[in-house]
Amino acid sequence: MPRPAHIAMVGTPLVGHVLPSLEIIRELVARGHRVTYAAGASVAELITPTGAELVGIKSTLPVADRDWPQDPIASASLFLDEAMAVLPQLHAAYDDDPADLYLYDVGAYAGRALAETQGRGLVQLSPTHVAWEGAQEEIGAAFAQLPGGLAYRARFADWLVGCGATTTNVEEFTGRPRRVLAMIPRAMQPHADRVDTEAVTFVGPCFGTSQKRDGWMRPADAQKVLLVSLVGSAHTGPQEMYHQCAAAFADLPGWHVVLQTGSGSVVPERVPRNFEVRPWGMPLTILEQADVWVTHTSAGSSAEGLYAGAPMIAVPNGPDQCLHADRLVELGVARRIDTADVTAETLRTALMELIGDPQVATRSAWLWSEVRAEGGTRRAANLIEGQLVGEKVG
Repeated sequence: MPRPAHIAMVGTPLVGHVLPSLEIIRELVARGHRVTYAAGASVAELITPTGAELVGIKSTLPVADRDWPQDPIASASLFLDEAMAVLPQLHAAYDDDPADLYLYDVGAYAGRALAETQGRGLVQLSPTHVAWEGAQEEIGAAFAQLPGGLAYRARFADWLVGCGATTTNVEEFTGRPRRVLAMIPRAMQPHADRVDTEAVTFVGPCFGTSQKRDGWMRPADAQKVLLVSLVGSAHTGPQEMYHQCAAAFADLPGWHVVLQTGSGSVVPERVPRNFEVRPWGMPLTILEQADVWVTHTSAGSSAEGLYAGAPMIAVPNGPDQCLHADRLVELGVARRIDTADVTAETLRTALMELIGDPQVATRSAWLWSEVRAEGGTRRAANLIEGQLVGEKVG
């Protein structure tokens, strides 16, 4: 076991980017390392319970008003602007107190730049898909064709040269990290066979025994449990969905339905007798006891579904979630219903198809074992400690 070290995490102040790696941070603290975490105030309350020392960073991202542009160049520019604003703050915090190893989120370019200027080791923690062989050339070429694409790339390249980073090729800097721990199941990765396994290790979703468990227990008389949870870190379930779910699953013989609702959600006036309405929380406790999950298929919820071995009725909300939903259908563990097509009939049909197909249960069980075998939090912490003593991530 390596000696206690100073490990610094440079995060992106978005809940969906912070939550996936929190248990890794907590585990590193528990192992005796001094862990500092550079992040904005909007996610401070998530970080401090891990025991990491918060290094406050003033972010330029539109986190509070969620005024995110739809234009891809404008959106990418926000993260470049963030890096330009954050890097001087990181130098002020770490130049006199450098970390032995830097961890950084996929969107935290300043974290990689800082580590390179200090000549320190670095590992990217990715809560989403990673690049595959040829992806940067394919995506980069398409990106350059967009209005403003070439100007954005030139500005990024100028920043890399000016800030002292040793990697000055934009595509390499953004798309080819030296070491990556991907916190998604390998099964969810596009073109997984083209991912560089020398640089990338899929550790899967990272949970821990320290995570809050609400003590929910499957009712003794429930033959089947259905979880409806369409809210999460960045999504609030549409009210009409709740009404359609109530109509679809009311009084299904033997079924107990748990309906998780977000803040401000309007619960149907007449809640069916077989429904249990609960405020939203991390759904893993319920999910591990559920037979089917109605979910919006974010990256996190898709991984949770595979981790729990729960077949899914996928109701995606947005292009990324559509990609996840399609992949789950490909894997044979989900049925997709677009938001515009959601009715009581389509929901109930999807449920009956899932539970009536023995291959769904077989595939869910196989994927459950595959995801668990990826190692999660403990393996991620082991690999990070391996970097402290110069071992190769694998």
